Amino acid sequence: MTDPVKVAAVDVDGTLVDSNYQHAVAWFRAFREFDVTVPVWRVHRAIGMGGDRLVAAVAGDEVERRHGDALRAAWAELFDPMLGEITGLDGARELLRALRDNDFSVVLASSGKPEHVHHYLDLLAARSLVDGWTTADDVDATKPAPDLIEVALDKAAGDDVRALAIGDSVWDCHAAGRIGVPTAAVRTGGFGADELTEAGAVTVCDDLAALAACLPDLRTAAPRRRQSGD
Repeated sequence: MTDPVKVAAVDVDGTLVDSNYQHAVAWFRAFREFDVTVPVWRVHRAIGMGGDRLVAAVAGDEVERRHGDALRAAWAELFDPMLGEITGLDGARELLRALRDNDFSVVLASSGKPEHVHHYLDLLAARSLVDGWTTADDVDATKPAPDLIEVALDKAAGDDVRALAIGDSVWDCHAAGRIGVPTAAVRTGGFGADELTEAGAVTVCDDLAALAACLPDLRTAAPRRRQSGD
C-alpha cells in the first residue's frame, strides 16, 4: 500500500501576504457607507472569515439581511485600490520552498476574489512553488467552514492524504479542525499564541522563518484518510 500524499493547505491573507489590516480598514469604511459603525478592532478579529460570514459576525444578522451583498460590493471597491500597498511577508517564498523540500504538495487555500489571489501569486512569484490554489469561486461557505480545506486537498491529491493546514487566524484552525486536519499557525495576522493554541493549533510560530524550521517535525501530522465518493 502506497504512503498517503503529504499536502499543505496554506492560507494566504495574513499568512503569506501582509493584508489583514487593509482588509479591516476596507470593511470599516464599507460599514460606514451604510451608517453602521463597527470598531476596527472588532473587524480585525473577524479577518480570516469569508465575507459571506463576516458581516453578520461583526454587525449582526439584521445588517446582513438589509445590506449584506451591498456591503460586500462596497468592501471590494474600497479594498481594490489598496492592493498596491500589500507586500509579501518575510519568508513567504522560503516557506513554500521549504514545504516542497519536505515533500509536501502545496495548495493555497484562499477564499479571496480570483483577481486578488492571482495578484498575490504574482507578488510572491509563487506559481512555480505551488500545486494549486483556491478562490472564492470554489466554495459556497468560507472559513470557519471546512470547505476550502477540503477543496484544497482535492486539488492536490484526492483520496488519501496526510494533511497539514497553515494559517494565521483562529478561523483557519477551526476550519481545519472540523475535518481532523492539524494546523500550524503563525502570529503574522495579529492573533495571540494562546488564542491560536486554544483554537486547535498544534504549533504556533512567531513568523514564517520559524515555521519553516519546524517543518521536519510536522511531516508526521496525522493522515486524514478519505475515500472516493464520501
